[in-house]
Amino acid sequence: MSEFSNVNVQKEANIYFGGKVISTSISFQDGSKKTLGVMLKGEYEFNTEQKEIMEIMTGKLQVLLPNKSEWINIKSGETFEVPKNSSFKLKIHDLTNYCCEYIDE
Repeated sequence: MSEFSNVNVQKEANIYFGGKVISTSISFQDGSKKTLGVMLKGEYEFNTEQKEIMEIMTGKLQVLLPNKSEWINIKSGETFEVPKNSSFKLKIHDLTNYCCEYIDE
């Protein structure tokens, strides 16, 4: 899906890691939430409160998922899931556009 209709958009950006990761939150009529963002080259660690599904629209990265010892290569058009109440690490190799979906369980 290349665009979303009938959404509310948070006007103020979420800025992390000194501006190297920036996202905007969007809310849907059914109460669900996503963020659309950009990550610059670098290494980052994120914590989750909800289950997250990360869709990579452009870019190339590696992810180290919770309780795993091997990095997974991810590129444009691919997704990965992160369980709630956990953390994951990213190595961003190219400017990356992403969409993160938050799942209530």
